[in-house]
Amino acid sequence: MVSKKVVITNPTGLHLRPAGLFCQTALEFACKITFRHNNSEGNAKSVLSVLGACIKKGDEIEILCDGEDEKDALKTMIEIVESGLGE
Repeated sequence: MVSKKVVITNPTGLHLRPAGLFCQTALEFACKITFRHNNSEGNAKSVLSVLGACIKKGDEIEILCDGEDEKDALKTMIEIVESGLGE
């Protein structure tokens, strides 16, 4: 398992469009991908889980990947968050 913390930089946080992009990216990988935010953990492949976490600009999340392609998945997930999730 690999993990890394990242700060949400896009102005609106993880509302529907960026949450969808976050999940769509996670679904490209076979490994289990989860995130931690405010002492709770969610499934990065579930839009409802991501939206339910109420992640806003400036919040720090930890992305955790566990499985055969975990390193590539973590690298890609961090890149998509740092790029602003399409915004």
